[in-house]
Amino acid sequence: MLLEKSKLFSKEYKETIEEALKVLGKKNLALILQGVSFPSKNDENTGFGTYNSKAARELFDYIKGPFTALQLGPCGKTKLSDSSPYTGTVFSKNPLFINLKELTTSKWDKILSQKTLDKIIDNNPNKGTNRAAYAYASENVELAANEFYKNFKKNASKNLKKEFEAFKKENTFWLDKDALYEALSIENKSDYWPQWENALDRTLFGGADAKKAEKRIKDITKKYEDVIEKYKLEQFIVQKQSQETLEYCKSIGLKLIADRQVAFSDRDNWAYQSLFLDGWCLGCPPDYFSKDGQAWGFSVVDPEKLFNKDGSLGPAGELLKKLYTKMFKENPGGVRIDHTVGLIDPWVYKKGSLPKVEEGAGRLYSSPTHPELAKYSIAKEENINKTPIEGKFATPDDEKWIDNLSDEQVALYGRMIEKIVIASALEAGLTKDEIIAEDLGTLTYPVVQVMKKYGLQGMKLVQFVVPTEYDHPYRCRNIVPNSWVMVGTHDNEPIRMWASKMVNTEEANPYIKNLIEDLCSEFGNQDEVWHKMYSDEKYLAFMKLVECFASAAENVQIFFTDFFGINEVYNVPGTSGDPNWTLRLNDDFIKLYSEKLKSEEALNLPLVMIYAMKARGWDFYKNHQELLDKLESLINEK
Repeated sequence: MLLEKSKLFSKEYKETIEEALKVLGKKNLALILQGVSFPSKNDENTGFGTYNSKAARELFDYIKGPFTALQLGPCGKTKLSDSSPYTGTVFSKNPLFINLKELTTSKWDKILSQKTLDKIIDNNPNKGTNRAAYAYASENVELAANEFYKNFKKNASKNLKKEFEAFKKENTFWLDKDALYEALSIENKSDYWPQWENALDRTLFGGADAKKAEKRIKDITKKYEDVIEKYKLEQFIVQKQSQETLEYCKSIGLKLIADRQVAFSDRDNWAYQSLFLDGWCLGCPPDYFSKDGQAWGFSVVDPEKLFNKDGSLGPAGELLKKLYTKMFKENPGGVRIDHTVGLIDPWVYKKGSLPKVEEGAGRLYSSPTHPELAKYSIAKEENINKTPIEGKFATPDDEKWIDNLSDEQVALYGRMIEKIVIASALEAGLTKDEIIAEDLGTLTYPVVQVMKKYGLQGMKLVQFVVPTEYDHPYRCRNIVPNSWVMVGTHDNEPIRMWASKMVNTEEANPYIKNLIEDLCSEFGNQDEVWHKMYSDEKYLAFMKLVECFASAAENVQIFFTDFFGINEVYNVPGTSGDPNWTLRLNDDFIKLYSEKLKSEEALNLPLVMIYAMKARGWDFYKNHQELLDKLESLINEK
């Protein structure tokens, strides 16, 4: 079955899909597309995608209707040696998201020459491919910045310069430190501050003598005035363009959702090092996927600096409040909180060790018997599960270790959520409904209780359902309305790649059994459907997507690879190098979608709506016959 090309994403198409989503109880359908992955027009492809481009606006226009939102990735400045957006800066934006083409126009007083832009575009080593050229783009955007900074000083209008001065003044609390880091990286010949030769530079904001630090800052600021101003100009430009993009999306009714990563960049660690817990890192405990746990190496905010004894925000809490308030004000479409568990019940381990209990690791707020972490523990010994679990008593390496808490304790676990995250959203004029709490992985009792207390919208990943567990929360029949459901995130294989490994194997049977029970209970041809899912990877992948729309979840997200039928991996956790974080949407994405739809690789939205409505039962199906007829009219038999 295929969609007529003439009707593809037409007004009739969009209105029909919107009606079907409403009937299925969906409030939001979001496409996940991180910044680097945006397509480009031929006259703007510098080797890196940006949501501020002309091609981005074409994409916004194209998806608006069936999609209500677009989920971006973190937009912070990344290191040349690490392209992961999840280790970028928390305040500064990535200059790679600057639309250089726009700087060649009169809107920006032509501060960048067309000749320079053409040279960058012509020499893009990945031109004509769906891959970013990270190192190339980083180097050449910096060269372009040297030019547009000089021209801005000479030729920019009074209005632009006035806006720039206002931007610097408004954002001085983070911008001055971030820009100073740029200068010190040149001074010390490294952008990794622990390797700086000058000990004073390493500790300017981490315990250095105040008078010496003040003098050093003045000296470096004077010596590297242009470096610092250029950094601030880059931030001004990308912020101004991003705001215009946001306003455009708002004008067409499309929400942009930001992504707050759990990590802090090197730049942030240096600037706020006094607020982190010395000698400890954030990670994940050993589990089915990693017997030694995940040693992320991320900094841990010092609990004693988050809140004062009277419950008010301490210096670390004030910093995070500024960060979240800035994010919510800049992103009224909402914010996805990466690894929400890390805000409620973080797993910490000693720097230089594995994140295992036997090497000193534990839950920061749930280790009442730990010799070093006990002083931070909200849970007490009386909260420890004393009943045998699988023949033994619960131990610190068992996530059922804590199984009861008082209301007061739950409130303490939820302090960061209530007093920082939710409070920031409210201050920006939003509600907690604009918060997506990424709660994938291990959910401890404290996390579950905090999510429940504040009614946070969690995430359900149907690709990672445990099919033998009838009550598993990722199974279609168990997915709750107050959640975001998806087949996979940026860290997972496309669903068809998953399905290709499942078909024609015994491993597929429990998954198929669940899908038959949850989606096809009133189908008369279950044996035929079973066989097709067992042998046809496209059909199995399609049914997993149907599962999302048939579930009770009020919100659905689809990663761009699953929607457009791109059978390539965006990121493989635990690995590094160019294959990760470089996959882009093809520049001619409309043609791509049309072709992939014909080959049944892209997601056929009218067809998935029909299947999702069937899964609700024949009475539901028959009561919406007029809508079903409209959906059928968008589909032709081969």
